[in-house]
Amino acid sequence: MENPYASIPQVSRILEEEWIKQWFPRLSRALTAETVASALQELRKQVRKTGTPVSAEETIRMVTEACRKMQRRRLQRVLNGTGVILHTNMGRSPLLPDAWDAVRDLNTRYSNLELELQTGKRGLRSGLVPELLRILTGAEAALVVNNNAAGVLLTLTALAKDREVIVSRGQQIQIGGGFRIPEILALSGARLVEVGTTNITTLSDYLSAVTERTALVMVVHTSNFRIRGFTSHPSVRELSSQLPPSVGLVVDQGSGVTREQIPGETPIRTFLQEGAHLVCCSADKVLGGPQAGIVMGKEEWINRLRKHPLMRAFRPGKTILSLLEEVLIRRVDGPSYTESVYSIPLEELKRYGRKILKGIPREVADLVPAFGTTGGGSAPDEKFRSLAIELKTDEKPETLLRRMRELPVPLIGTIEDGRVRLNLSTLAGENPQDVRNALLTVLQLPERGADNETTHTESEVALPE
Repeated sequence: MENPYASIPQVSRILEEEWIKQWFPRLSRALTAETVASALQELRKQVRKTGTPVSAEETIRMVTEACRKMQRRRLQRVLNGTGVILHTNMGRSPLLPDAWDAVRDLNTRYSNLELELQTGKRGLRSGLVPELLRILTGAEAALVVNNNAAGVLLTLTALAKDREVIVSRGQQIQIGGGFRIPEILALSGARLVEVGTTNITTLSDYLSAVTERTALVMVVHTSNFRIRGFTSHPSVRELSSQLPPSVGLVVDQGSGVTREQIPGETPIRTFLQEGAHLVCCSADKVLGGPQAGIVMGKEEWINRLRKHPLMRAFRPGKTILSLLEEVLIRRVDGPSYTESVYSIPLEELKRYGRKILKGIPREVADLVPAFGTTGGGSAPDEKFRSLAIELKTDEKPETLLRRMRELPVPLIGTIEDGRVRLNLSTLAGENPQDVRNALLTVLQLPERGADNETTHTESEVALPE
């Protein structure tokens, strides 16, 4: 009797086949080999269970599917149809294409990252970033670290280790990824002093908690939630005017709002003008830069952070700094990505949606009123008016969403009222033909000509209230 395991080829033999070599540039030869080995192990389990050999076709199918699943784990472009501008799972704010192009040569060749060109000596790795942030926010000085969590940890470690930090009970938050303010405080070596209650913290609560061991009062942005109703908290101006000069006032602003008019968000400049010594924020949220953390404020305080040993561990490299510098140059003179999405007229979204839906019957997909949100832990209560494409099929919405994620360029949507929706506010920068082709594939519709163009062109769309 023939050994059924003999039907399973060796990894080395498969790697010589032409059909497998297409995966080398996508995964690398080494990772492809590991993936093939894993797929063959599954085939051996199958043979052990059934006692029958596997065909060459089954082997190719299993190995190909394993490689395809591995490739889907690669970082890749997606189409954001969620209506969430700063979607953390999708990389938050997209970078400006011209900013990316502008720093290409700098990052693919040598640069003056830490070289002072005037003197030929070693310099600081900052470029024009501090000056641009000073103009944008009014801060005396600024430094950049890997992310906002690093900025908060550096601040607490450098300024409050073995001392006390006063935080309102209502601001001891946890945000995505398990980032908890009390745990960051403990990691820094500072001791947390709680004041107030979840909804009410008064100025006297803070002042009564100040002792000779108090290093800082920290005001924390509540990020992705709001406490409504009977609530109260002193302003930064009130705290600054009453705290002893020896106690620092740090604001974890988070969102990176500088001059944008976003309801529920306070600009960095305002906090600094009201007396905050330092303000921490993310660069890849409303500011529109790469992932980084920024700490801005009094020059004396920034210098203390800059000299701390943790700064070397948290400092970003040339790619982040060059991108941030280029984005800030454009940001000082123009709107952020978030502002540009907020300001898209509904009539423009309507025209864009009609281009996508050209030739697709209204009974299958149509434009409906919708709302978008900022996201990224910014303005959690606030929405802006938008439009969405709603898919009106009998298929389960989960099935449609899965099919969208399996596209060559995945299309990410949401489910509302039992229907799949694609919000146009976050799709507006994409080629409408690309989105249309994706929809035709997902809906399993044939390519249609211009004979159905009037289907959506002449329809009226109710705008959201």
